[in-house]
Amino acid sequence: MTSLGNNAPRRYFVDAGGRRVLIGLTPEETFEFERLDSEQLPGQAGRPVARDGDAPWQAADERRWLELYEKHEGAWKAWMAQSRAERPRGFNLY
Repeated sequence: MTSLGNNAPRRYFVDAGGRRVLIGLTPEETFEFERLDSEQLPGQAGRPVARDGDAPWQAADERRWLELYEKHEGAWKAWMAQSRAERPRGFNLY
C-alpha cells in the first residue's frame, strides 16, 4: 500500500494520482477529515470535544469526524497487522 520511496507522512500513502491520502479513506474523505479536524478544538488524543452550546451542525460534524477517524483507524490497524505478517522471520532492527 505504501512504499519507502515516497515522502508521505505516516498513516498516509500517495495514490496513483499523486494525492496524499489517509490509509482506508478516499481522497475526498481525507480532504473532509482534514477540514473537520482543523475546525475542531482538540481533545484527548486529538479528538474533537463537544462544547456546551454547540449548534446541531457542530455535533453532526463531530459525528462525521469520528466516523472517518474510525474508518481510517480500522484500516490502519489492518495494514499494520498485514505489514507485521509479511515481515521476514528473524527480521530485527537491533
